[in-house]
Amino acid sequence: MSRIEHDGPLIIGGGLAGLSAALSAAPRPVLVVSPAPLLEAASSAWAQGGVAAALSADDAPSLHLKDTEAAGAGLVDHAAAQALTADGRATVEWLASLGAPFDRDASGDFAVSLEAAHSRARVARVGGDGAGRAILSALVASARVADHVTVWEGARLRTLVQDATGRVAGAVIEKDGELIEVIAPAVVLGTGGAGGLFGRTTTPVALKGEGLALAWAAGAEILDLEFVQFHPTAIDVGLDPMPLATEALRGDGARLIDAGGRYLLGPEPDADLKARDIVARAVHAAVAEGRGAFLDARTAIGDHFPQAFPAVFAACMAAGLDPRVSPIPVAPAAHYHMGGIVADPDGRTTLSGLFAVGECAATGVHGANRLASNSLLEAAAFGRRTGRAAAAETSCPVGSVTAGSVIDDLPPDALSELRAAMSADCGVVRDAGGLTRLVALIDRLQAVHGAPPALVAARLIAEAALARRESRGGHYRSDHPVTAPTATHTRLRRDLAAVRAAA
Repeated sequence: MSRIEHDGPLIIGGGLAGLSAALSAAPRPVLVVSPAPLLEAASSAWAQGGVAAALSADDAPSLHLKDTEAAGAGLVDHAAAQALTADGRATVEWLASLGAPFDRDASGDFAVSLEAAHSRARVARVGGDGAGRAILSALVASARVADHVTVWEGARLRTLVQDATGRVAGAVIEKDGELIEVIAPAVVLGTGGAGGLFGRTTTPVALKGEGLALAWAAGAEILDLEFVQFHPTAIDVGLDPMPLATEALRGDGARLIDAGGRYLLGPEPDADLKARDIVARAVHAAVAEGRGAFLDARTAIGDHFPQAFPAVFAACMAAGLDPRVSPIPVAPAAHYHMGGIVADPDGRTTLSGLFAVGECAATGVHGANRLASNSLLEAAAFGRRTGRAAAAETSCPVGSVTAGSVIDDLPPDALSELRAAMSADCGVVRDAGGLTRLVALIDRLQAVHGAPPALVAARLIAEAALARRESRGGHYRSDHPVTAPTATHTRLRRDLAAVRAAA
């Protein structure tokens, strides 16, 4: 294994969080490692809704904060969420300054739309449903011309490196078939979520929670992994991953119905704009009962579909479905991981030298259920803060450094079996029997294949879900359907059993 020394932040991940951190670390030299070419295999590029922020005259950060805390079901960290929502407009303006082409209204201000559980229209969009790719494209262009940023594409994180004190001192990167030990004063994990562990997902299947598993193996504290958000309107046409039908469609009046045309959540105009966990369970029940679930945009959007929501329209037409004349078949799919590596708004984790930002981090801003379109805001706002904090790190390793184990990936057949079981037994509705069955499968796979990071992540999620004997936010136990009177976190660390602590 070769070794190089890098005098600046080593950033793992080329999505919105990682690139926001990279650009904000200037003038320190930054090395960005991305397992795929930039714009590929990043959930940020697939986001359709937009960036939530208080941008209108009738809105305020305090109202955005209130909605964020209400959606999070008692587990939102107030200070972190306050920092996030206060930085909303400044973050959108920063993204716009880099070239993100946000939709504008007649007066030239940001055009905003309404999404579920928001009390105001506050989601800044691009081209109707193209926010993620357009915003990330602007950051990619900026990163490619930034003198302080070097990008390794087609390179992946294999394990972390720690010095004699336990401080993270770098990482082992696989590039062109070679393992390279990169020693750096700060490592920033922007490795995304864990949607690829589920057979039904709207995220790139390459995202399997490996960053959080490696952080856990190094001794970092992990928070609330049982809270997985399932998007209620993934387009159900047999594709993997499943195309997404953005929540903004329902914000513009599209309705959820069953095969008989009956409303899934009631006839009220705002019935389909409840929090995502509620809508996801209603869609799940309709599918499970054989009634089917469909998103009907024929009246609300109709002939305007190609212009208003071009990405969704293209996905439907590619599947042989014209959403102007036919309802869209939908089903819930894993979409976002609220849990992750414990980190503050500046990305600092419980391990010196290690930072985490974006979906792999648990800053507390999402609690048990993320408010729609807060994810891109968090990635950019906290990405900027994390980049500045990581750039301030100058420490050298103490004594010798040691790399963690590099374990072969799960073979494709084993991964397929795991993904199917995760969706079946750790999906929208869970119970002790299914979760116990899932843990037994993970035990069997580990006995054959060892403990690759994807399998470690799956175990941590499953065991956290089994341990939480209540229903809260994105975690619903059919055998424990009541929400406990006291909100508690699930904290995991390699050297400790699960610790439950009050929020």
